[in-house]
Amino acid sequence: MPKHEAPPKTVAYSAVREQVYMVFPNDLNANNTVFGGQIMALMDRFAAVAADRHAGGICVTASVDAVHFVAPAKGGDVLIFNCSVNRAWTTSMEVGCKVEAECTGGGERRHILSAYLTFVAVDTDGKPVSVPALTPETQAERHRYEEAQLRRELRLRHAEDLKALRAGRSKR
Repeated sequence: MPKHEAPPKTVAYSAVREQVYMVFPNDLNANNTVFGGQIMALMDRFAAVAADRHAGGICVTASVDAVHFVAPAKGGDVLIFNCSVNRAWTTSMEVGCKVEAECTGGGERRHILSAYLTFVAVDTDGKPVSVPALTPETQAERHRYEEAQLRRELRLRHAEDLKALRAGRSKR
């Protein structure tokens, strides 16, 4: 499969910016904070939009890693989601997502979550297809681009280590 048949795209082309979600009582757990799974589901949806835009088609979530809950969101908060493609490889891409919260009516924002999601572009049969390359334009985008490669190498190394460990166990 040829790599990156389509012309490269910028981070801004596919970014999802300032998507908001108002927290209601049914979003809260027994501690009166937002269910982490609720935030993760919303994050996955917004990140999928960024991936789909970049790929020019449908993408599926392959993995979610480095989810860091920095602070809780509470009743009366509004969540603000920002997601963008950090790097694209042959058929996959990393999407970074940052979630902030502010009190209803505005005010100071609090960083509540950061995460990295890996998406794979697929055709109508669910088979991986190539994605455009990514052209980072700003210094921050270039940093995220380089960091994404390091995270990918760690993910692949971790998968190989687990595979080797499991192969060693099956021989016993």
